[in-house]
Amino acid sequence: MELDLVEISPNASPPVCKAIDYKKFVYEQKKREKALKAKATKVTIKEIRFGPNTDDHDYEFKKKHAIKFLQDGAKLKAYVFFKGRSIIYKDQGQILLLRLAQELEEYGKVEQMPKLEGKRMIMFIAPKKK
Repeated sequence: MELDLVEISPNASPPVCKAIDYKKFVYEQKKREKALKAKATKVTIKEIRFGPNTDDHDYEFKKKHAIKFLQDGAKLKAYVFFKGRSIIYKDQGQILLLRLAQELEEYGKVEQMPKLEGKRMIMFIAPKKK
């Protein structure tokens, strides 16, 4: 009959086997995996960069973009970049990020509080479910 004996579940007792066309079986399995992969949600991460002495107008402009990103369902990575000797303003950077988190409270929730990594202070905000 030109069929193959395929072991379906080897852990069962007794093991389950079927007499089917192996190439067709592999094709169906790949098709099923591809369909599952297509349904999986892809998480996009958008970044917003601040300086430790970011002005109010610039802050508001970037906050508007952050709101748009969160409403579109993307995660937000907000960070303050300290260059040169500006690292002495760590507290200002943290205040800036906490202020942003507080103002974006209705659009998303803080996933990771501000944390200093090298010359960057990073904070992650995840969008709220609709």
